Amino acid sequence: MSQLEKNRSDSVETKRTLIYIVDDDVLLSDLAEASLQPDGYDVKQFQDPELALKSFLHAQPKPDLLLTDYAMDKMNGLELIQKCKEIKPDLKAILISGTAGSEILLQASVRVDRFLGKPYQPAALLELARAVLAS
Repeated sequence: MSQLEKNRSDSVETKRTLIYIVDDDVLLSDLAEASLQPDGYDVKQFQDPELALKSFLHAQPKPDLLLTDYAMDKMNGLELIQKCKEIKPDLKAILISGTAGSEILLQASVRVDRFLGKPYQPAALLELARAVLAS
């Protein structure tokens, strides 16, 4: 490889996978971020779903995956997923909950790629994120 080719390849930015984590419990969003770090994902955390939605609207590029808790004060996770998918229909989404089971997806008006119950093992979240992003 010539020096010119090497410089060109060094200057090409590789797209890193961006994941939004939305959970009103700081410890749980920190755990989720730590769970995803082994794969080197770019992660943005939010405790407020409305702030997450506002960030999503302006994000360039848009996140590849939305990982959100179901039960939050201002907006539940399904509502957040629906609003984000109105902006980016191919957005991948994982809904996490310790208060509801996967049966809430049966009547959901939005498609969710996967459901994960709390508490979860960090390795399980990482494996699930990999699977959803690869699908």
